[in-house]
Amino acid sequence: MEFDYVIVGGGSAGATLAARLSEDAATTVCLLEAGGRGDGILVRAPAGVVAMLPGHGKINNWAFNTVPQPGLNGRKGYQPRGRALGGSSAINAMLYVRGHSADYDKWADLGCDGWDWESVLPYFKRAENNETGANEHHGAGGPLHVSRQKSPRPITEAFIEAATRLQYRRSEDFNTGDNEGFGPYDVTQFHSPDRNGERCSAAAAYLHPVMDERSNLTVLTKVRAERVLFDGKRATGVAYRQKGKSQQVRAKREVILCGGAFGSPQLLQLSGVGRSEDITRHGIDMVHELPGVGQNLQDHLDFILAWKSKDTDNFGIGAKGTVNLVKHIIDWRRNGSGMIATPFAEGAGFLKTDPNFDLPDVQLHFVISIVDDHARKLHPGYGFSCHVCALRPHSRGEVFLQSGDPMADPGIDPCFLSDDRDLKTMIAGAKITRDILMQEPMNKYRHKELFGVKDNMSDAEWEKHIRARADTIYHPVGTCKMGADDMSVVDPELRVRGLDGLRVVDASVMPTLIGGNTNAPTIMIAEKAADMIRAASAQAIAAE
Repeated sequence: MEFDYVIVGGGSAGATLAARLSEDAATTVCLLEAGGRGDGILVRAPAGVVAMLPGHGKINNWAFNTVPQPGLNGRKGYQPRGRALGGSSAINAMLYVRGHSADYDKWADLGCDGWDWESVLPYFKRAENNETGANEHHGAGGPLHVSRQKSPRPITEAFIEAATRLQYRRSEDFNTGDNEGFGPYDVTQFHSPDRNGERCSAAAAYLHPVMDERSNLTVLTKVRAERVLFDGKRATGVAYRQKGKSQQVRAKREVILCGGAFGSPQLLQLSGVGRSEDITRHGIDMVHELPGVGQNLQDHLDFILAWKSKDTDNFGIGAKGTVNLVKHIIDWRRNGSGMIATPFAEGAGFLKTDPNFDLPDVQLHFVISIVDDHARKLHPGYGFSCHVCALRPHSRGEVFLQSGDPMADPGIDPCFLSDDRDLKTMIAGAKITRDILMQEPMNKYRHKELFGVKDNMSDAEWEKHIRARADTIYHPVGTCKMGADDMSVVDPELRVRGLDGLRVVDASVMPTLIGGNTNAPTIMIAEKAADMIRAASAQAIAAE
């Protein structure tokens, strides 16, 4: 098989890019995805995330683990990643967050020309079909449905009100370039009458509507990429495994990696691209020395505060909840509302641990259920949780080959809390968060605090709690970073340095972690990449 473009990975970036490039009927595109179609009921129903996220049975989920983390008392971290068309947008909390404008301006300052806030904003807007309509910050004609929450619970409003009691400002829109404040998250959820209340993954937005209709688009699911094929320094195709048999697909123009912060560096290393010491010890021949591959891993470390509650108007385990669940299922099927439509993380907070800071350095996710160990440990009854994460971590980790077997999981070492500044931020954020949750609007919801957290804890006690329970909140980036320095893997056009016909388009190209959730920025990256790739193609044709 031969196509103009071969895309590896059908996640948020890959689904977006495949749909955009195949809009030109004269352009042929092949998309390779390890998972399935990503259109089952557990994906479409937002509450289905409770069945997928914990990784039991690895339903639409790679369910990776990290290597032991010294900063977390030697514990292995858990890294759920989407394994289906739509990628992690098929199993996430649907939160639509772009980050702060300064995050993108910093990218430009680091040598990523064309990636400042003013340059990327049009691509956010192009992607978006916002329920409230178009304005200077939002788009209304794009494939990605962005909605207000369908049925936020009263406890979420109490959380927001509690923050305002401590003089934190209220915000109704975290996507204007300034995300400081507290309010409800917007969500990637359909608001059209035919699918109201369903999850709008990147695949549901971009790919599912066209993949069976366009003759120039071939989507192969349940196939595993083994390596990129090269002729000298030019990428010419991809070797992949389907039903136990190795096959090849050729690319006339480009191979584009969209495997995410773990998958893309792993495939480059399997293909002989990266640091020789990471590659040759596995018996793989070197194609191109590129020291930044797999380095610069950044992720948001997260710590959870939780209470049991006597309030049953949230998501919990109990007789009343089971009865109510039937009602909520009916409501969701009828009009897209009710508890089945919840993102769980309903309340947002972006705050400064020091008022002198220029930007918020902590993000909160207020959740209408008790969360313990990524929902892998369940608690009977009802309650609520609040996640605390340090937005711009200083710790840096890596992704590496554990084996030369392309079917093996990548080695993942986030090096959480290897930089003491991150611990300081986490402790300050946890203290502030608990102060918010102790305010009067939350009084009727608090019953029993969990995990042994108590009043007047010292910094040493907070540190002990954080090292014992903190883990990722699922925002790994940076392992094929964009830039102009020696450790950059791709240039600002997302072309792999020193090679021809090869790009990386996903969250791995972010040089620094943005101050928020990473799904919307990943879709934006793919939208911008589509323009870059089309422009390069037009230029090449004109030169022929």
